[in-house]
Amino acid sequence: MNAVSQVAPPGLAVHQARLSDLFALTKPRITANVLLTTAAGIFLAPGHLGLPRLIAALLGTALVVGGANILNCYVERDTDARMLRTRGRALAAGRVDPRDGLMLGLSLALIAIPLLCLALNPLTGLLALVALLSYVAVYTPLKRVTPKALLVGAVPGAIPPLLGWTAVTGSLDLGGLLLFALMFVWQLPHFLAITLYLKDDYARGGHRVMPLVRGEGAARRHLLLWTLVLVPVSLSFSFCHLAGPAYAAGAVVLDAGFLVFAVRAVRISAGPAAVRSARAVFGYSLLYLVVLFPLLVANRRTPPAGSPSAPVVSSVSARGAR
Repeated sequence: MNAVSQVAPPGLAVHQARLSDLFALTKPRITANVLLTTAAGIFLAPGHLGLPRLIAALLGTALVVGGANILNCYVERDTDARMLRTRGRALAAGRVDPRDGLMLGLSLALIAIPLLCLALNPLTGLLALVALLSYVAVYTPLKRVTPKALLVGAVPGAIPPLLGWTAVTGSLDLGGLLLFALMFVWQLPHFLAITLYLKDDYARGGHRVMPLVRGEGAARRHLLLWTLVLVPVSLSFSFCHLAGPAYAAGAVVLDAGFLVFAVRAVRISAGPAAVRSARAVFGYSLLYLVVLFPLLVANRRTPPAGSPSAPVVSSVSARGAR
């Protein structure tokens, strides 16, 4: 008994460490943030899912995002090993066999897509597939080729709230497309800020990010440009009568704060203060989203279907497949 009790705990610890490594490959914090935007799309959309389909929508999204993140780690395991920020990932560090990572990533995706198609509608499953393929097969390898990969990567990053919308409506409507546009534009200053304060690490990994290819000045100007674009996009929900005046007022305040940080990042472009200014943009961008989405949900407006003021323009319908 004593011999068994002495051997079992180390074996259990190894098993737990392996499970922890596999779970970490799904990038849980990123997946959780994605689920928040998906949930926002669900609650903003006109209609009601019901608890079983709500669970299916969130579970399917979590599985496809987790699978995409694992496949990203699989494809980038060599470059991740060269970067300080990512060298501790289980595949990069060699703690997980690459074949196991590949099989787990594919398995999660193969469960998620049919689940979303069958429990919700084919359109939602198709959008999830587009997000998966564009992230893993296009954006991930393109990062080593051109800084324009950022624009490609913003597409899968903008799809989750649209998944939430289509899960409820079964169609591509104006509200869902505005959510997509909001997330697409928001990601650009957010990730440009990351590339600015981590440019040396990206250089180690061989990524062709804008500060390395076109210089920090160009990256900072683009950061400000996309922050300016974010202002009308965020306010479009009010212009299209999808949100009330309280949302508009809050969005104006949040946009003004974002612009202050972006202008500061352009003006302070050298030395340790430049790194701090980029980090400040990154930190504020997270706060921006955390405040904006609840404000949008709390102050949403849903015009009656078919009314003259209804902003919903259906272009692809899957309602019959529910």
